[in-house]
Amino acid sequence: MDSSTKRGGSGSASGFFQDRYSAKRPRASSPPPPLDPEEGLVSIRHEFGEHGGVNMSIEASSTFTVMEAETMAKMFKGELGPDRDFYIYSRHFNPTVLNLGRQIAAMEGTQAAYCTASGMSAVASVILQLCDAGDHVVASNRLYGGTYALLRHFLPRTCGIATTFVDVTDTAAVERAVASRGTKILYVESIANPVLTVADIPALAAIAHARSAALVVDNTFAPMVLSPARLGADVVVHSISKFISGQSDVIAGAVCGPAALIRDMMGLQHGALMLLGPTMNPTVAFHVSGRLAHLGLRMREHSSRAMEFAKRMKSMGLKVIYPGLEDHPQHELLKALGNEGYGYGGVVAVDLDTDERANRFMHYLQNFTGFGLMAVSLGYHETLMSCSSSSTSSELNEAERAEAGVGAGLVRLSVGYTGTLEQRWKQLHDAIVALGIARKA
Repeated sequence: MDSSTKRGGSGSASGFFQDRYSAKRPRASSPPPPLDPEEGLVSIRHEFGEHGGVNMSIEASSTFTVMEAETMAKMFKGELGPDRDFYIYSRHFNPTVLNLGRQIAAMEGTQAAYCTASGMSAVASVILQLCDAGDHVVASNRLYGGTYALLRHFLPRTCGIATTFVDVTDTAAVERAVASRGTKILYVESIANPVLTVADIPALAAIAHARSAALVVDNTFAPMVLSPARLGADVVVHSISKFISGQSDVIAGAVCGPAALIRDMMGLQHGALMLLGPTMNPTVAFHVSGRLAHLGLRMREHSSRAMEFAKRMKSMGLKVIYPGLEDHPQHELLKALGNEGYGYGGVVAVDLDTDERANRFMHYLQNFTGFGLMAVSLGYHETLMSCSSSSTSSELNEAERAEAGVGAGLVRLSVGYTGTLEQRWKQLHDAIVALGIARKA
C-alpha cells in the first residue's frame, strides 16, 4: 500500500456527516499536521500551572464566576466560550479536562476531542449523537462485549436503532450491509477485542463515505500504533482506562473528531455529551495528561514484549494470535497502516481450546510462576490475563462468540513491561512446560 493510500482515507466523501462536519482544507501555506502521534503531542502548546508551575493546575471548581452579569447571557448564547477562557459549569467544559482533550486530539490527528467518564460513555454518546430513532448501524461482529450489548440489545430497545453485524474483513459483505438501508454509522475496532482482527480503515472509510455514512473507529487497543483519523475514519473513540492511562487506576474515555461535531455534542439543546453528562473528573484529566508524555515509550515496550512472547510461544507449538506474526491474516495490512516504530500492539491471544485448560493456565501463571494477574482490562504495567469467552465477551451468546472467533479456551494476555524480558519469559515458559501445553519441545 503506497503512502497516499496509507494516509489518505477515502477520497471524496458526501452525506450527512461529511456535509456537516468535514474539515476545511488548510491553505497551501499551512504546515501539514504531524503524522507521528508523539510529534503531534509535542506540537501543541504546553499548559503551565496557575502560578507558573511546569504542570498544569487542577481546576476543581464545578462552577465559574463572571465579572459582569451580561457575560453569563452571552455564554449561554454561545457568543463566549472556552476558546476565550470563559467557562460556565464543569459538566459543560472544564479547563483541565479541556486541555487533556487538546492533547488527545493532537495525538490522534483530529481537530478536537472531548474526554469522558468512561470508554462506554464515549461510544454511546457518539452513536446517540449521530443517529436518530429508527436509524441503522453496521458494526463489526468482533467487538468488546459491552459495545456489542449496547448495539445488539440496549439501543434497539430504547431508541429503535438497529445494528447489522458483519465480518469487516469481508468488504463485499460490509458494502452490502451498508447499502441495504440508510446506514448512519459503520462501527469497527482498529484491532478487535479479543481476537485481534485488524480493520482495513481506508477501505472501510471508502465504503462508508460512498453511502453517506460515518466511520467510527474504537482505537483502544492501538493508541500510537494506529491513527484511524489519518487513515479516513470520521470519529475515533477510546477507553482511556486502558493503554493511555497505563495504571489501571482510572475509568475514562474520549471522543475525537471534527471540532463542529464536538461542539454539537456539547450543545445545550441537542448535545449527547452535554445532556447525558458523562463528565470526566478534572483530577483524572490531570493524571492522564501527565502520562501521555511516556505513552509512546510504553507502547513500544508493550509491543516489543508481546512480539517476543508470541514468537516464542508459537515456536513451542501453541496456537497464538498476534498481528505481528507473519501468519496473521492482517499482518501485512497492519504493517502498511501502522505508525512506524510502535510495533503491533501489546495484546496477544492464545487459544487453549477449552475453558478448563485456559483457567488452569492463568491460575498457574499468577499463583505459581508470578507471570501476571488474572484480571480484565489492558495496558497495565503488569501482564493482565483473562479468558474472554467467560469475561469480556460473555455478553455474546455461544453462537455469536463462535461467529466472532472467540473460542471457549481463548486467553487474552495484555503484556506488561515490568521485570526483565528473560525473567518474564522463564515464568511463562515454565507454566507452559509444567502444564504440558507445549506441542513442541
